[in-house]
Amino acid sequence: MTGGAGYVGSHICIALAEAGMPFLILDNFSNARRSVITRLAKILGFTPPCIDADVRDVTVLEQLFDEQHFDAVIHSAFLTASADAAREPLRYYDNNVSGTIGLLRAMQTAGLRNLIVSSSSVVYGDPAPVAVREDAPLSVSTAYGQTALMVEQVLSSLDEASPKRWRMALLRSFNAVGCHDSGLIAEDPPRMSSHVAPYLAQVAAGKRDGLRIYGGDYPTPDGTPIRDYLHVMDLARAYVATLPYLRSHPGLSRFNIGSGQPTSVLGLVRAFEHANGRAVPFRIGARRAGDAAHCWADISRARAELGWQPQLGLDRMMEDVWRWQIGVGRSVH
Repeated sequence: MTGGAGYVGSHICIALAEAGMPFLILDNFSNARRSVITRLAKILGFTPPCIDADVRDVTVLEQLFDEQHFDAVIHSAFLTASADAAREPLRYYDNNVSGTIGLLRAMQTAGLRNLIVSSSSVVYGDPAPVAVREDAPLSVSTAYGQTALMVEQVLSSLDEASPKRWRMALLRSFNAVGCHDSGLIAEDPPRMSSHVAPYLAQVAAGKRDGLRIYGGDYPTPDGTPIRDYLHVMDLARAYVATLPYLRSHPGLSRFNIGSGQPTSVLGLVRAFEHANGRAVPFRIGARRAGDAAHCWADISRARAELGWQPQLGLDRMMEDVWRWQIGVGRSVH
């Protein structure tokens, strides 16, 4: 489980444990807190095995694959903040693209060819105002989006060069929100997230003056961008559902993982206020470069082929965001 101490990765680890699947975390903690391992231990009842290493270190990977037997790799060691990527593009290309290539080389050497890769809805660019399908045209306009698309292109090329030898799945996740119901882990990177939900909760707690919404003049019912918000535990369980699928589906498969429900950014604010009884002051600012007007998922393929569907709604996502903010997880170090 690369990136297993990160926000999504740590929740995937919980879902793996719930399914009785043993796992090992590989993370260099450049975008995660080391205390996550302690928090996971409290949730799981055991300390998850963890290798402190960089996914770009092929020597470490080859040694690890030689010493231990793995059935599959879930690759989630990605940097994903669009604003950071615009400022530090080389860091993002190196980690996201070079890291994936190094991992693939080590897997190929070990004869390990079962792989799930975290991708993103960002590869769809600014699609039409309908639920987007996996066969929709791909288009990116940001540095982070370019890295996500390049990773997908690397996997496509590998699949074309070695037809049916690899079993790979790309999970294009939409906007993960919320946390495990223990409140012990959440979206809590060393640098502040660029995602709206953590900011929203900090504003409600009085730690920030107000939420800035980027753009109020989009062609949407309330003028703010429309997104697809998904509970992070539903996202995590999609990875677990994909593992048995790989065994009987050689080649490269692509799945949208979202709620399938369109929600505007302003609608998200109102949902938080409704779920938690807390007012969230906000102001509308200028649009942010690269932001789409609409992007929500058609998840019919994941439902049909993975037997997966989301279980937790928007109210629960917002309750969990607030549960983390008011302090349960903050006391664990």
